[in-house]
Amino acid sequence: MTEMQLDGVDDALIVARAVDGDTAAFAVLVRRYAPMMRAHTRRLLGGNADVDDIVQETFVVAWQRLDELDDPAAVRPWLMRIVSRRAMDRRRAARVHLDVDDVEHEAPVALSPPRIVEARARAAALDEVLAELPEAQRQCWVLRELAGQSYDEIAEELSIPASTVRGLLARARKYIIVRMEQWR
Repeated sequence: MTEMQLDGVDDALIVARAVDGDTAAFAVLVRRYAPMMRAHTRRLLGGNADVDDIVQETFVVAWQRLDELDDPAAVRPWLMRIVSRRAMDRRRAARVHLDVDDVEHEAPVALSPPRIVEARARAAALDEVLAELPEAQRQCWVLRELAGQSYDEIAEELSIPASTVRGLLARARKYIIVRMEQWR
């Protein structure tokens, strides 16, 4: 039978003939399933240029192992499994593999134990310095530096003039700078 005569024949008979070495029968399988296999591989690989190579490799494997197929009528799912595995193998091979021992990641400096201890000690020292400030200076400094309030907002909240807020903040900042000099 020629390829044209085999086009309408069911898969089981085509496979049986191909197992017997009929290349025309195998060509019918290729023509019948290659478009579907290309589309499936393209979806798996995201339009990769290796699609045709993978489909071709699949048909080479299928030709070599066609006699291992238990149910000749199930040739389509069998081919799809082979092409899927080949595509996934290609995808895995394309990934960059790094040996964990070759990768050196330094811990972020801000999170290193010495930096954490230093930050805690600096915060404790600032707490001590703030406790030494007169109440009005401390309130102004905290509202400005920690709460982010404007001079006018601080003045309104503490019921004092904005010019007084500026003076209190200037004195508080000067005192803190002097006392925290060792932490610069």
